[in-house]
Amino acid sequence: MLKKLIVKDWMTNNVKTSSPDEDVVFAFEKLMKNKISSLPIVDENNNILGIVTASNLGHNLILDNYHLGTKVDSVMVKDIKSISPNDSLQEAVSVMTESNDAYEIYNQLPVLENGKLVGIISDGDIIRSLKK
Repeated sequence: MLKKLIVKDWMTNNVKTSSPDEDVVFAFEKLMKNKISSLPIVDENNNILGIVTASNLGHNLILDNYHLGTKVDSVMVKDIKSISPNDSLQEAVSVMTESNDAYEIYNQLPVLENGKLVGIISDGDIIRSLKK
């Protein structure tokens, strides 16, 4: 079933993003305010530079691991997994689960077209597709 469903039909189009020079506190606030779990970091041309997650930022903020004024570019994950809008949801699941750690699953994938961020697909989006 997932082989027949296409990412662009299930992804979120209006993705909340951050610039690399945003303070981690404000990035975390954006995540919480919008009830989202990841925030792609993009440049002024919407090229993806990295990603931060609510769990990573929240954990490190609670442990006081950041100095005042820490910017997201110093803590973002730069080696990100992504997918194309024309790929199947089956391919998205494959990418989400391709890790050296059997217990690690990527909950969201940035959707890129020609290196530009055009959407994001989450595990929740894929689960919702199964209900249709």
